[in-house]
Amino acid sequence: MGLEKFYYDNKIPKLFAIACIFWGVVGMLLGVIAAFQLAFPVFNFSEYFPHLAFGRLRPVHTNAVIFAFVGNGIFTAVYYSLPRLLKTPMWNNTLSKIHFWGWQFIIVCAAVTLLMGFTTGKEYAELEWPIDLLITLIWVVFGVNMFGTILTRRERHLYVAIWFFIASWVTVAMLHIVNSMEIPVSFMKSYSMYAGVQDALVQWWYGHNAVAFFLTTPYLGLMYYFLPKAAGRPVYSYRLSIVHFWSLIFLYIWAGPHHLLYTALPDWAQSLGTVFSIMLILPSWGGMLNGLFTLRGAWDKVREDPVLKFFVVAVTAYGMSTFEGPMMSLKNVNAISHYSDWTVAHVHIGALGWNGFLTFGMMYWLIPRLFSTKLHSVKLASTHFWIGTLGIILYAIPMYWSAFRSYFMMKAFTPEGQLQYQFIDVVQTVVPFYIIRAIGGTIYLAGVIIMVYNLIKTAKAGTFLAKEEAEAAPLVKEYRAPANSFWHSIIERKPLLLLTLSLVVVGIGGLVELIPTFLVKENIPTISSVKPYTPLELQGRDIYIREGCYNCHSQMIRPFRYEVKRYGEYSKAGEFVYDHPFQWGSKRTGPDLARIGGKYGDSWHFNHMLDPTSMAPGSIMPPYPSLFEKDIDKGSTNSKIHAMRKLGVPYPEGYEAIANDDLDKQARGIADGLKENKIEIMADKEIIAIIAYLQRLGKDIKLEGQKK
Repeated sequence: MGLEKFYYDNKIPKLFAIACIFWGVVGMLLGVIAAFQLAFPVFNFSEYFPHLAFGRLRPVHTNAVIFAFVGNGIFTAVYYSLPRLLKTPMWNNTLSKIHFWGWQFIIVCAAVTLLMGFTTGKEYAELEWPIDLLITLIWVVFGVNMFGTILTRRERHLYVAIWFFIASWVTVAMLHIVNSMEIPVSFMKSYSMYAGVQDALVQWWYGHNAVAFFLTTPYLGLMYYFLPKAAGRPVYSYRLSIVHFWSLIFLYIWAGPHHLLYTALPDWAQSLGTVFSIMLILPSWGGMLNGLFTLRGAWDKVREDPVLKFFVVAVTAYGMSTFEGPMMSLKNVNAISHYSDWTVAHVHIGALGWNGFLTFGMMYWLIPRLFSTKLHSVKLASTHFWIGTLGIILYAIPMYWSAFRSYFMMKAFTPEGQLQYQFIDVVQTVVPFYIIRAIGGTIYLAGVIIMVYNLIKTAKAGTFLAKEEAEAAPLVKEYRAPANSFWHSIIERKPLLLLTLSLVVVGIGGLVELIPTFLVKENIPTISSVKPYTPLELQGRDIYIREGCYNCHSQMIRPFRYEVKRYGEYSKAGEFVYDHPFQWGSKRTGPDLARIGGKYGDSWHFNHMLDPTSMAPGSIMPPYPSLFEKDIDKGSTNSKIHAMRKLGVPYPEGYEAIANDDLDKQARGIADGLKENKIEIMADKEIIAIIAYLQRLGKDIKLEGQKK
């Protein structure tokens, strides 16, 4: 049978590569700015540019790095490697273009809306419902194009990289749809369908697996293609790759609850998350070893080739992160790491080391081939490698140090049984570590700038190869597998079977964890004294979410002596049944607020939001002067109450008609109380709503009223 001639389209991989590098610079620059904001609050510029305060900038940074930088890196790898592995062009060039421009449009929409304060308040899923719908549409376009390519292939067996691409696509689709279930209130405002404990479980089932199936599994596909290509050697072990793939995607999906240890989540779910997290070490290290052993016999080349240097450190960082993650899921370790800078260090070992370095290695290998030339400067690439490595070290070590220092200070008691340090004492002692972290991030970014220069010079020196000629024999329809073929080869020949099995394997863990939490009422004991938020408190809560306060403050007191002594009675599951979304937080840059209600007077909160250092000298919280100027959006009250009642919050039928009357009454009471303290403020300003919300937190709990 004769060979068929066809062409690989390099234009789409080039576009995604350019977008990856561009958004990488933007996302990392925002990260550096956010790091300096924590060290020097003056850099928040909140008095002049409230949209650039840390609470709003931080989710822009995380979304830019995850979905813009890494996302475009994934698509670069898929659109370059998939046609070559399948010996066919991408199925539909129009779909490829729609995917590229649609994804960039989503990124721009995300950046603009987050800076404007349109956020769901759910970490890594902050984007509001219109953008969620657009993400779903573009993801389907990507999937149709990918599977169209697979089904029209000339290579019968699917290489291991494609397994990871398929599993990533179907799992991300499942995670996005389930976690994004929400009730729209207006064009850019919605409430999560889930509340409290249920919302927390769904969010971290999504959040952990967004790391797993967006930051990890597609990049493992990238590793399995580009590392052997760069090394000029085949993958070390085919069978190890099979074990790595199936065990990883099965175990990963169960591990989400380890983000919620010692919280109000039922103990059985916490334990389940811990058990599967520990088991994750085996497949994760299997993949790491498969990557490193592929380089056996090529270590002389590693010393000379900066591409392989980046790959080696990337795979090593993957191994370090996937060992550290399970260790952090042990309860005694998690007691230290959760809500601390340890988690920040852990995440950035993965982001900067695994995702960053693997992407840089791919770009240094790919761009010269797309432009039919050699890399402009191997020396500059090696310089980038060493600068980037130094940046990671200077970033991570201070964060680990900060975490342990904070933990030991937070739990220290005097001989008389009193807390030895106030929260502000802890904050002030870790600021030097934040400064070093910011310097480390700046150094890492400087390395990226060097790469940009190197790649631009490379592209200018070459000629872009828009279409690359290739030829291959057509796929024989009548095919019989050899009698001694490995059992897994059957699955590799049937992409739809692989897709279905992947969905089943990843779906099992989610169903086992989510169904009991939603259907078994005894898992979420109710508390009779817990009541819905008043209209003013609800408006204040939405402002709290809009300003990103959840990025620095938790609302979850764990059952530790030092936390109960510092913050109040530990949190119960029934306290959060009306919280759409939950606000437990994942990092304490500021103190926990679960019992803040009534702890300070209204005037304290007023002055604290106007100038935090006036109430807490040494605070690194930015001021929020805009809250004293903007009016409460009372026009949205009716739709918010209506949406909440749809979600099961027991507001009386027809309460919408009088909700603003109650809002005005409560607001005037707060304003009158402030006036008695010689503070003049109109009752319709947003600061009044924030005060109302903060003063409500923790006041409903009555242990004797607990029932099942």
